[in-house]
Amino acid sequence: MTPRELLGVADVPGGDPLRLFRRGRDFMIVLDRNELMSTRMNGSEIALGTMACDRLAGRNAPHLLIGGYGMGFTLRAVLERLDAAGRVTVAELVPGIIEWARGPMAELTAGCLDDPRVTLRMGDVGDAIRAAPRAYDAILLDVDNGPDGLTRPANDGLYSARGLYEARAALRPGGVLAIWSAAPDPAFARRLARGGFAVDEVRTRARDNGKGAHHVIWFATPR
Repeated sequence: MTPRELLGVADVPGGDPLRLFRRGRDFMIVLDRNELMSTRMNGSEIALGTMACDRLAGRNAPHLLIGGYGMGFTLRAVLERLDAAGRVTVAELVPGIIEWARGPMAELTAGCLDDPRVTLRMGDVGDAIRAAPRAYDAILLDVDNGPDGLTRPANDGLYSARGLYEARAALRPGGVLAIWSAAPDPAFARRLARGGFAVDEVRTRARDNGKGAHHVIWFATPR
């Protein structure tokens, strides 16, 4: 087997560092022993973007917030569906993620961060949510492996009752909160419902060829 090559280490404010590896043509971002994302397992990240856009069909000049950038699969999927009038704000907490996107993964990034429809906001996606009431047609969250602060404990607030209330306040009428998870979480689905959302839980494959493990995306619309 081809050995993994360590390409870089990125500090996470309030959390443990991330490491970028390459094995052959594949890239992996790893937290401790957890592989958070890889170029081999991108199907559900793509689905997060495409399915969210499907739920916005017919909206004029939609504005989406994506947190965080990751490897850009969700952003590129959104840009493929969005017309010229649409806008995307990407909130990324970790500067090293963007450095990797513009450096060793530049070919994969394919210029998406320089698309005129994209605004890159460095910082906590929670701050972006709180700063912009009724600003977004959709908020797409893929900052942990599920609705808990794996990447850093402070992310727990995004999935709390308070965090869900803040996300509702940042959505325009009929907007969508979409949250990616590596596994089901019935307690969190109930929390979404108690927070005043109609919840559509979708299972999708990890790979873009329809294979691999099942991941979960919650699409939540304020009632």
